[in-house]
Amino acid sequence: LRLLSSLLLLALFIIVIEGTVANRVIDTHKNFIRNKSSSTMSTNGSKKRVSIQAPADAPTRSKAPPRRSMGPRQQSLPAFTPDNYSSDEDDKFFHGDKKNAAALTTTTKKKGDDDNEETTAPGSGWTNGQVPPQFTPTMTLHPYTRSGRLMLYSHHRRWINFQSSWSRIGKGTTELDAVHKESSSGQSIMTGCLIDEAKTVRALVAQLCECFYKHGWATGTGGGVSIRVGGPSENRPYRIFVAPSGVQKEDMVGDDVFELDMERNVVAPPKTPMLRQSACTPLWYVVYKRVPSAMCVIHTHSMYAQLATLLDPTEKSDVIRITHLEMLKGVGNHSYDSVLEVPIIDNRPTEDLLAEQLDAAILKYPKCNAVLVRRHGIYAWGDSWEQAKAQCESFDYLFETAVKMKGMGLDSGVVPVSGTYRDEDVEMDDGGSNSPPAKRQKTEEGPAFNGSSATNNDADLECSDKTDVPIVPRDSKVLLLDIEGTTTSISFVKDVLFPYVLKNLESYVDKMTDEMKKTTLAELIADVEALDANHVVKQMNLQHTIIDIVKALMGSDVKATGLKSLQGKMWKSGYASGELVGHIYSDFLPMLDWCKANDVKVCIYSSGSIAAQKLLFKHTEKGDITEYFGGRHFDTTSGSKKEAASYQTIASALGVTPEEVVFVSDLEAEIYAARDAGMRAVVSVRPGNAPLSVETKKEFPIVRSLLQLCGNAN
Repeated sequence: LRLLSSLLLLALFIIVIEGTVANRVIDTHKNFIRNKSSSTMSTNGSKKRVSIQAPADAPTRSKAPPRRSMGPRQQSLPAFTPDNYSSDEDDKFFHGDKKNAAALTTTTKKKGDDDNEETTAPGSGWTNGQVPPQFTPTMTLHPYTRSGRLMLYSHHRRWINFQSSWSRIGKGTTELDAVHKESSSGQSIMTGCLIDEAKTVRALVAQLCECFYKHGWATGTGGGVSIRVGGPSENRPYRIFVAPSGVQKEDMVGDDVFELDMERNVVAPPKTPMLRQSACTPLWYVVYKRVPSAMCVIHTHSMYAQLATLLDPTEKSDVIRITHLEMLKGVGNHSYDSVLEVPIIDNRPTEDLLAEQLDAAILKYPKCNAVLVRRHGIYAWGDSWEQAKAQCESFDYLFETAVKMKGMGLDSGVVPVSGTYRDEDVEMDDGGSNSPPAKRQKTEEGPAFNGSSATNNDADLECSDKTDVPIVPRDSKVLLLDIEGTTTSISFVKDVLFPYVLKNLESYVDKMTDEMKKTTLAELIADVEALDANHVVKQMNLQHTIIDIVKALMGSDVKATGLKSLQGKMWKSGYASGELVGHIYSDFLPMLDWCKANDVKVCIYSSGSIAAQKLLFKHTEKGDITEYFGGRHFDTTSGSKKEAASYQTIASALGVTPEEVVFVSDLEAEIYAARDAGMRAVVSVRPGNAPLSVETKKEFPIVRSLLQLCGNAN
């Protein structure tokens, strides 16, 4: 016990001694900081000397040891410690504080005069140039002081501007409008000083280029910005400022920028020597002359803009379509449920050669404020630099979404089947008078000769269980394909072909001869009489006219011989005029090429008539592809697709056994019937197809692309 007591007393003694020493060290450190802060700093070789005087009631402090001068351009800053930092830095550093404003004085010594003239010049903000030199660079104080951050984010925008306020997209509209078009901005504040205006716009061009470099859009000196100011609205000529070529965009300065007039004459060259105008300049002028409202044009080499031009593996598409995304509001002239069509032009060895294509694309798609260049990038514009920047960012967001949706097996141009509000009449971009409205189905969840609606089958689109997919030509030399939900999107008939018939029915009937009307009416009446007695159509008080019967049969989703014959004739007319274009999935044509190269016969079996099948494949968005099938088309004249005997009949017609045929369809009843007949059955899963049962997903191989069927013969 005595030993333990002695140890405790010794420990207590040591603690007391250590605490005393620590307090002395802290006091010494605090005194050193106070002395250092109160010392007068002067700028060597300068004609101005700035001093900070302590308040009258401040305690007298000893001077700190003399410090070695750091030169006229480098001034030391007081160390920030818990002792001299508080929420009220103004009391310590006198930045605009009224109480201590008189303490900050600037003494100027006039040349040849020994007298000093003192002028009170309190700093009223961090960026007005009046902060004492010992606190420069002023920006270094922002991260440390509350008042500095408050001043910066309360009043000082980070972007350089030449107008009295920020431009907001949506002139004269409310925050609830679905479509935004023009910008609303302040007035120019520099028209009276053209030199200041030029300096400001040049600096803004450099700032934008640096911003786009940080986005990854202007690496390797690529991309550029052009801004136009003035014009008839301000009763003066346009001034056009363009970025130079071949400079590091993250290191650009205003002195690198050219000023031109509307004839591309150089009004003021950059101060930096040996520079050339951007290679984009001819294309910026195409936009300025074709789009009078454009005041800024941006060109970037965005990765997603480039990849968006490659979503069509054939690289023949002249447009990319995107719908039902919120950021559509950001590109101007479009709302959430609009179908945005962004034109694509082919790249050339030099950018000036793109001018003619760019001009044609702007004329064809006047609602779109951008044009994509294949394997290159994007040109985007707006009626202010803010709008052009916002739209360029929105376009890039949409392109990134489209690319990533493609990786998920989704089409950005397809109207979602659920999970979103949907008008029956989706607003379509008609692309101007030169664009036929025939391409609507390319943006829809397309074709099905059953007229089925697209449904939510997201669970089936997830790749989970591994299945044994038969491979052509290794496992089979004959491939039998369904159309709806396999080669073509599921709702093509319901959303495109059926509405076309109803829309054009009256005009089509008016053009029919009396004999054609008589024959067609007789066939339609036979269709009605063939229905069950309790069928809803038979309960209607129908007028015996072609129009009434067609609307009744189609409204009840009746598939009858006379009706299908009339529909086929009308579709033929629509395809011939170009108003209808058959939809096929992007993987279908590459699969057909593979099969042709490997001597695999591709056949079609659909509920749609053979004539309707041939029409669709003759007038696809990829052109006429009927040659790939060699006339091997089958419809319900070979039997119901839900009966095994039908598949045996088709195999016999092809001169093979059922075991030598691979059949692909999206409908479970058809898959089971084909398997019962002895064929190798594969389930096709596409967006909008009917959801599959758990049993089907366990028993049958599943493909989400027809290219999964292609492989080596070994």
